[in-house]
Amino acid sequence: MATTLVLYSHAHHRHLAAEVSQVYHQAVQALAGGFYSAAQCHAWSRAPRSDKYWQLRLRHSTAWLALDSGGRCIGFVQVERQYGELGYISCLYVLPAWQRRGVAAQLITVVKQWAQQQAFPRLSTHASMQSKTVFERQGFRSHHRCYQEKAGQQLTSFLMYCPIAESTAAS
Repeated sequence: MATTLVLYSHAHHRHLAAEVSQVYHQAVQALAGGFYSAAQCHAWSRAPRSDKYWQLRLRHSTAWLALDSGGRCIGFVQVERQYGELGYISCLYVLPAWQRRGVAAQLITVVKQWAQQQAFPRLSTHASMQSKTVFERQGFRSHHRCYQEKAGQQLTSFLMYCPIAESTAAS
């Protein structure tokens, strides 16, 4: 099953916001019983967010959508443009049925190529315990463990960095 990566454009892709919302929610809920408890996953994403929420969020960032052969969104990555540091990856989510098929790696690769074109010195992210290995395989290195509280639940993540000049030259 082939995947296509498209740069999100509000004019052309806003109709996919509901699918992006489902990707996010389903990916988070699938973590229950693995690295995170059901209570932690519920605090992270109680229910899918509105189309408008995702349209606004994606519109004010740079994002790529992974689409299946039928044009349905199966994953996405979002890079913040308003964050304190350029090149901060705020979201990387793939539908559970499409995980472990290279979709996340494809999304990270396109972000790294874009970051090099933008002359960003590095990319950064707060990777979940689930996504940490994916980021490591793409050249990210863990700086330190982080903790975030949501709805009374503590969620563990890792602040990670990927130097762009070094990582894209080796790719």
